[in-house]
Amino acid sequence: MKVLVLNGSPKGNAGNSNTMRITRAFLEGAGFDNIEIIDVSKQKINPCTGCYACWNKTPGKCIFRDGMDEILEKRIAADVIVWSFPLYVFNVPGGLKNLIDRQLPMKMPGMAKGREHGGHPSRYDLAHQRHVIISTCGFWTTEGNYGSTTAMFDRYHGTEKNTYILCSQGGLFSSEKAPKSIVEEYLKVVKRAGEEYAGGGINALTAKELAEPMIPKESYESAADASWGIEKTDGYDIKEIGAKISEAECTKFTAQMAAVYVPDGKERVLEMHYTDIEKTYQILLTAKGATVITEGFKKYTTKIVTPYSLWRAISDGKIDGQDALFQKKYSVLGDFNLIMKFDELFGGTKPKKEISTSVAPGESQRKTDMRVLLLPWIVIWIAISINPIVGGVLGIASAVGVSLLWLKYRPVVYEHLSIPLVAGVSLAVILGVDIRIVIPASYLCFGLMWLISTFTKIPLTAHYSYNDYGGNELLKSPIFMKINRILTVCWGCLYLVMTVAMYFLMGTALLPFTGILSSAPPAILGIFTAWFPGWYMARQAKNF
Repeated sequence: MKVLVLNGSPKGNAGNSNTMRITRAFLEGAGFDNIEIIDVSKQKINPCTGCYACWNKTPGKCIFRDGMDEILEKRIAADVIVWSFPLYVFNVPGGLKNLIDRQLPMKMPGMAKGREHGGHPSRYDLAHQRHVIISTCGFWTTEGNYGSTTAMFDRYHGTEKNTYILCSQGGLFSSEKAPKSIVEEYLKVVKRAGEEYAGGGINALTAKELAEPMIPKESYESAADASWGIEKTDGYDIKEIGAKISEAECTKFTAQMAAVYVPDGKERVLEMHYTDIEKTYQILLTAKGATVITEGFKKYTTKIVTPYSLWRAISDGKIDGQDALFQKKYSVLGDFNLIMKFDELFGGTKPKKEISTSVAPGESQRKTDMRVLLLPWIVIWIAISINPIVGGVLGIASAVGVSLLWLKYRPVVYEHLSIPLVAGVSLAVILGVDIRIVIPASYLCFGLMWLISTFTKIPLTAHYSYNDYGGNELLKSPIFMKINRILTVCWGCLYLVMTVAMYFLMGTALLPFTGILSSAPPAILGIFTAWFPGWYMARQAKNF
């Protein structure tokens, strides 16, 4: 794949171009292996005179013999073209505009057919090309400032071929007074955008992060005024302004966190370190409530290291906290169990989300419960081994009784599937089929049901475990689903092993006790299941 970068910054690639810092981060993330960067400011490109000789006298060739000849060849051959430039008076710098105008030889005279607003057909087949437009501006936001730029590129290439990374507050990249953590955090997101683009396209969450201002409007504009000698800052530089405003906001917000804390009977010390203002708070969590302290700190139980803006976005429900953690946007030290229960303990800090999975009206208030799934299976495993006939009858009764439990608990597809399986096993026993065949076969069916579910969109355990970690919004979380696929495989393998174990046990004097004996391995795995999510997430969190 050939990648051509057209650097429109008059500062050049090796200079202090704010936009090229973003462009280099994007290219690093994308991992392209065939990249050429052209500094437009160093090329001799005459402005187009509109003589149209490239159409009627020397088709496809401009009368000017300058640097544009070679650029056009590379422009036509490239697979991805990255347009990198700062915003100059609401559009591209003059040198880059000359280059854009001089692309006229790539078009043919005459009007293209079927275009609502008119246009000229391309002289070359450029259907394979994609374009990435990367730009910075000096305003606090990109909104309302890039209209003419995006209109030009969309009109020329077609909207579907363009991907935009438009960054406001470009001055932060070159300001010595700007907190480095703010810029570094933004460049990390840009790098991730490059990775996603190379993989097929930048996802909506990343695009949203890229478009958000890095610091509040008041902070940026006050600092920008101060940089020009306009005194509106009361003597504060950009870092002090940001700290002054953000610290006040952080103090208020942290106090709000403490106010909505729901005590669970445990004593903890939660430490919040906001990296963008270098401010630390502790929230003392007690059986009666929570209080915030700013000095005389105690040994923390759990410490969260995060930019304030990120944590606020997580608390407002704009960003998924687990996804942000595993994208290395913040880190957690100490006891990770608090994070696992964070929505439960501090649920008031974020708005409640609508149930987004497909459930029938009225079912969103009911929770799932794995005991409903296990009940009929446990009945046949214990009862049939003691008395086949009685156990078979109880098995059929328990299979039918599951539907009554659905009045309280939301049903899961695997419970529907269990009813005919358990009823079939029970009926087979009543009809005299050897229980040494039937019982192991039931374990086999149960184990296969678990394993097969790992290949579905939602593995079996996830249908139940989301109740313990904040609701079924977690079904959208990749890390939550990965944990549950691992656990579901473990349970499926356990029951396959027990299939063989039961076959041999039922041929011994331990036959009446096989139901009881078979409960020990699931009990042990149940303990593992309760422990594993916290351990796995904590282990991953410590890796960055």
